[in-house]
Amino acid sequence: MLLIGNGKTFTRDSKNTYIENGAVAIQGTKIVRVGDTKELREMYQDAEYIDAKGKVIMPAFINTHEHIYSAMARGLSINGYNPQGFLDILDGQWWTIDRKLTLEQTRYSAIDTMISCIRNGVTTIFDHHASFGHIRDSLFTIADVAKELGVRACLCYEISDRDGMDKAKDAVMENAEFIRYAQKDGSDMLAGMMGMHAQFTISDETMELAAANKPEGAGYHIHVAEGIEDLHHCLKKYGKRIVDRLMDWNILGEKSLLGHCIYINSHEMDLIKETDTMVVHNPESNMGNACGCPPAMELVRRGILTGLGTDGYTHDMTESFKAANVLHKHHLCDANAAWGEVPKMLFENNAAIANRYFKTPLGVLKEGAAADVIVVDYDPPTRMDESNLNGHILFGMTGRDVVTTVGNGKVLMKDREVKVIDVEEAMAKCREESAKLWKSING
Repeated sequence: MLLIGNGKTFTRDSKNTYIENGAVAIQGTKIVRVGDTKELREMYQDAEYIDAKGKVIMPAFINTHEHIYSAMARGLSINGYNPQGFLDILDGQWWTIDRKLTLEQTRYSAIDTMISCIRNGVTTIFDHHASFGHIRDSLFTIADVAKELGVRACLCYEISDRDGMDKAKDAVMENAEFIRYAQKDGSDMLAGMMGMHAQFTISDETMELAAANKPEGAGYHIHVAEGIEDLHHCLKKYGKRIVDRLMDWNILGEKSLLGHCIYINSHEMDLIKETDTMVVHNPESNMGNACGCPPAMELVRRGILTGLGTDGYTHDMTESFKAANVLHKHHLCDANAAWGEVPKMLFENNAAIANRYFKTPLGVLKEGAAADVIVVDYDPPTRMDESNLNGHILFGMTGRDVVTTVGNGKVLMKDREVKVIDVEEAMAKCREESAKLWKSING
C-alpha cells in the first residue's frame, strides 16, 4: 500500500473537493481512500509513506493529442526548408522527419516523450503516430515503452495516401492489429484508435479500407480543418465541407476524436454535437504553425466534449492551459473569455475523453479512481482553496513544478528523480539515434 499525505489536496471530486492537510491512500492500481493525513496515517500504518511536505496534491494530467514522432525535431534545421504556408510545414518538416524514422528511433522518441510526460505530471496520453520510414510494429513498439515507463496510452497510426497506397494499407493494418491487441490487454493501460492524418491526404479508397478493417468498439482519431487548405481541398474535390465528408464515411461518433477543428462552421458543429463526437484543441501548435484559432469557446458552450492537447509542441499541460487562456482572449478581443472554458477542457473534458477508452475513472482523486497522483511544489503567496485553484495553476504553476508522479499506483518519479528508467542512459541513446536521423535527412 502507498500513502501520499501532508499536502494541500485538490481532488476534482465535487463531493470532497479540498482537504487542507490531505492524503491519498492507494492499494494496487486504485485509490482506496482520500481524507485527512492524520486519520489516514493511523488507518494505514504499514503503508509506504510519501510526505508531500505541505505541497499540492492533485490528480495527474491527461494529454488528449500528442505526437511522439516529433521528439527528435528539437534543434533540427533541414537544408532548404523555408516554409511559405502550412502545407510547406507539413511536407518540408514533419513528413520529411517521419519518412526517415526507423523503428529504433520511434522507440527512443517514445522514451523521450514519456520521460517528459512523467516529469510534467502527465500519466495518460492519446498519441497520433507517423513513421512512414517504418510503419509496421511502430504502435506495438510505443506500447512496449508505455508499459515499461508506466504511462497509460491510447495509440493510433496516421493513415495517409501521401506516400502511396501500399503504405496507406500498411497504416490501416497497423491500426487494426494494434486495436485488437489493446482490446485484449487487461491492464486498462492501453487502447487503440483508427488514426488518420487529414481528409485531404486520404482517398475514398483508403477511407473504405479503414472502415472495413476498423474493429468494433474503436473510433477514429483524425486531424480536421487544421489548415484552410484542408477545407479548400474538400470543397473543390468532394463538393462538401470536411465534417460532412467524415459524416458520410461514418467517422463521427462518441468514440472518435477530431483534432484542431479550426475551419469549421455552425452546421459542422451541429453534426459534431449530434453525433457526440469528441474534439481536441491544441493552442500552441495552432499558433506556432500560423494556422488560426478554432472556435473552441463556442464548442464548449454548445456542450461538445472538447479537450486540450499539445500536438507534441510541449508535454506540459499547464503550458497549454496558459496558451489557450491568452489565445482566446486575444482572438475574441474579450478579456473575460476562456476563464471557465479552458479549465473545463483540461480538468473535466480530458478525463471524460479518456474514460471513453479507459474503464477506471481518471482525472479525479476518489475511492475507486485510478491511482494517478502528482505532488506539485507550489507555495501560494495568497489564499488558495477550491474556489481559486485554477487561477493559481494558471499564474503560479508549471509542469516542471511537479516533484512526484504516481501512475496507476506505481511511483514513476519521486522528488524529481524518474524511477522507471535510467534517464541518463536513455537520453544518451536518444541523442545517438537523433544524430542518425538528422544525418539521413540532411546527408
